[in-house]
Amino acid sequence: MKFIIKIMFIVFVVWMLVGAYLINTEHEQAEVVMGLGVLYMSLLFMPCFIYYRYRDGKYKKYILNDQKLKEAFSQQGKK
Repeated sequence: MKFIIKIMFIVFVVWMLVGAYLINTEHEQAEVVMGLGVLYMSLLFMPCFIYYRYRDGKYKKYILNDQKLKEAFSQQGKK
């Protein structure tokens, strides 16, 4: 999965570079290429990346709950 995400990112970067080149050369389809690149990133690359990063529950340490808030406020008063 990590290898696939790296390949997808490289494809996205190359796609955006080609789109930027086409815009600089004032090609008639430059906006279409850039738009499809953004669509590719938002609908294919980002969901795969988010799934890969958070599939093991690593995000749980970043979620605030009552226990973490109480600990934070109690430590703030000790300083």
